[in-house]
Amino acid sequence: MNATPVIAIVDDDASVRHAMGRLVRSLDMSVELYGGGPELLQSATIGGIDLVITDVQMPVMNGFALCEALREAGHQMPVIFMTAFAHEGYEQRARNAGAACFLNKPFQDTDIIHCIENALKLRGEG
Repeated sequence: MNATPVIAIVDDDASVRHAMGRLVRSLDMSVELYGGGPELLQSATIGGIDLVITDVQMPVMNGFALCEALREAGHQMPVIFMTAFAHEGYEQRARNAGAACFLNKPFQDTDIIHCIENALKLRGEG
């Protein structure tokens, strides 16, 4: 893991993406922002990412498909899922995909901070 954790935020909603970026930067972590899964998967810096925070529902590639593609490509960084659409089964599906955390939007800053800290602690122990 990097000395300063690098967090990738993947969300098709620019306002959510940028707000999350500001929050994560306030925690003295580096942030990379992506408007969708394909952008992250094609990133030249993907190997240096310590944690992915992704929206579940996005056009082209949803968060579950992104997580699966990351694993198939050999990337084992923790993934935090978030969604504004609390469909039945989403949380279980995220857990089955190995989610470090699952949050329903809107959530409190303290909720995502707790998820980030726990995911990075687990990553450090892995």
